[in-house]
Amino acid sequence: MMSNPTGRITQGQFSFLPELTDAEISAQIQYGLDRAYSWSVEYTDDPHPRNTYWDMFGLPMFDIADAAGVLAEVKECRKAFPQYYIRLMAFDSTRGVESIVMSFIVNRPSQEPGFALERQEVQGRSMRYTTRAYSANKPETMRYSTDD
Repeated sequence: MMSNPTGRITQGQFSFLPELTDAEISAQIQYGLDRAYSWSVEYTDDPHPRNTYWDMFGLPMFDIADAAGVLAEVKECRKAFPQYYIRLMAFDSTRGVESIVMSFIVNRPSQEPGFALERQEVQGRSMRYTTRAYSANKPETMRYSTDD
């Protein structure tokens, strides 16, 4: 069994590592660019594991060949959405299919409230479990505001 003592959202690569610096993010971007991956920047205030469709910030960067260009887009997204989750996703289209080969979070809200595990008894005394984000108690765009 794996545990998460920090209580942070763990999605994509590097989830259990400390936050990546911009230099480390740039190195990962360059790694992907060296393999002809295309990058996109996405953000959300609802990081539920089943919420795979985050909002895209700008357009996918199919023609950028320098990591600085992708990192500049990340910085713009951070400026626009400082209290949102922001992730980078790399696509490999070399086989004619857009498939995600890299994905990692590059920004988090200052406080991550986490998830509640809800248990429901169903037919035949079976148990059904689901998770609900504590942040979902607030309306969209206000989930991670510091005004309470």
